[in-house]
Amino acid sequence: MKPKRMILWAVAALMMPSTVMAEKVKIRVSNDEKVQRQEVVEVDAAAVYKQMGIRQGEPFVVKNALGQEVGYQLTYDGKLLIDAAVRPCGTAEFTAEPGKPQPAKVFVTGRQYPERVDDIAWENDRTAYRIYGPALQRSGERAFGVDVWLKNTPDLEVEGRYKTELSNHSQIQALRAAGKKDEAFAVEIATTYHFDHGYGLDCYKVGPTLGCGAPALMDGKDLLLPYCYESYRILDNGPLRFTVEVTYPAVEVKKDKSVVEHRIISLDKGSNFNKMVVWYDGLSKARDLAAGVVIHAEDTESVVLGKNFVSYADPTDNPNAQNFQIYVACLFPEGNVETRKLIEKKPAPGTVGHAIGVLKDYKSGQKFTYYFGSAWSKNDVRTQREWQVRIEEFLNALDQPLQVSVL
Repeated sequence: MKPKRMILWAVAALMMPSTVMAEKVKIRVSNDEKVQRQEVVEVDAAAVYKQMGIRQGEPFVVKNALGQEVGYQLTYDGKLLIDAAVRPCGTAEFTAEPGKPQPAKVFVTGRQYPERVDDIAWENDRTAYRIYGPALQRSGERAFGVDVWLKNTPDLEVEGRYKTELSNHSQIQALRAAGKKDEAFAVEIATTYHFDHGYGLDCYKVGPTLGCGAPALMDGKDLLLPYCYESYRILDNGPLRFTVEVTYPAVEVKKDKSVVEHRIISLDKGSNFNKMVVWYDGLSKARDLAAGVVIHAEDTESVVLGKNFVSYADPTDNPNAQNFQIYVACLFPEGNVETRKLIEKKPAPGTVGHAIGVLKDYKSGQKFTYYFGSAWSKNDVRTQREWQVRIEEFLNALDQPLQVSVL
């Protein structure tokens, strides 16, 4: 070949789409444990792009060992997420290759609801959660911690619940104003998310407490609870993981008047537990940091304190009428906390205190990671004993993670 033609050929090769020279990449997920595993795994997205020979951001598909295309997610922090089932002491293989993926089924999602006093609510195929925003704080209502919404369906429910709830407020108020209390109650009981219509409800009491899993600095034996979040960024929004970053305004700490709290919360498909990463800026000295769950006065006996977890069978906002339980827990896989009951001198109405894990001598800027979550006795966890098994299996999975290789 003449030199001029060789140069032209080389230039043409460089100008060809990268997918022409791209390759299939195998992703292997290995399970060293003697138990079945089903969870969302993280793969280094940059390594997958590099192995395929395509630029980051170019489309690709992921297929399982049967050749079926499976949904995946690329996260804000450079991870490729795949929902993997791996049998005991087995492996599961996936293939990534250039191509246009089909729309993936969404199992996890969330958003801010300015139409409902700035709630941020999110859900997966097991349960739902929410935290409270600036508009609620301005109203004077005192709701500080993390709320739990119960589900017994894998379908996404939160959007519909808000829509139905809010669309009937004006009608209910008008009927009450007209003295038609029975008619108002009939509309409310048929539409509100505080009643179960066959797929779940909101009957968890939060108020000025940690609720299910919120963190708080401590002043001696007292919790310095934050109020509502001040700003937020949704970092991931499905189909397999939801991640939100929120900041809370200055916490009233003696001698430290500008302590700002940061949280990154994420929830994966199929999981009963959220991951929480929390840190504080502006502390002038080390302080104890706690996270946990509120203990309601109707049941003070079903608290379980483990070395690296606290759990509780919450009796709901109406134990005699509901006749079921909400299982809640905080897990501390790093084992760096002291777990205990905190019985408070002036607890919030209807409560006696909290079950907490305490990180001693927390320093400003230090990131503290733990997990919080819930289950419902009318859904996939029928008893507190089953909840304990779920906790132990989740902690074991964190301690013995599935091994992921890009080949």
